[in-house]
Amino acid sequence: MPKKTFNEKLNFSGDLPKVAQITEPWKIERYKATTMLIAAPLEYDGLMKKVPRGKLTTIDRMMAHLAKKYKAGCACPMTAGMFVNIAAHASEERGGKNETPWWRTLKKDGRLNEKFPDGIEGQKVRLEAEGHTVVQKGKKYLVEGYEGQVWEFKA
Repeated sequence: MPKKTFNEKLNFSGDLPKVAQITEPWKIERYKATTMLIAAPLEYDGLMKKVPRGKLTTIDRMMAHLAKKYKAGCACPMTAGMFVNIAAHASEERGGKNETPWWRTLKKDGRLNEKFPDGIEGQKVRLEAEGHTVVQKGKKYLVEGYEGQVWEFKA
């Protein structure tokens, strides 16, 4: 069976989105919630496309926005990370057509994402071209003052 392209993965939703009950006490404690959203990959792609030039978002902000939209206590961080990565690679696969500005999506605390196309360097080059300052702290690369540049999603 041939391997799916990133765009095929992006456009496959299966039974998503869905809100699942969290029953394990340790998970309830960890996520501070009793329900968890598993959103479809296209939902993350759609949010990433809304972030305008000069602004930024973080994966956790997108998760919070989608959890609120679906009235869930939280969103699944594992699938969120996977689906944001799929959206980035699918955009590159399209070669500039219907582009998703994936480089404007940061990890928690303003960190760059090593799993994005061309790794940290690819994201750094694009962010700096839009006027952001990327700094290195230890092994981490961050956008300096990213909090003041965050795009707020509307309900």
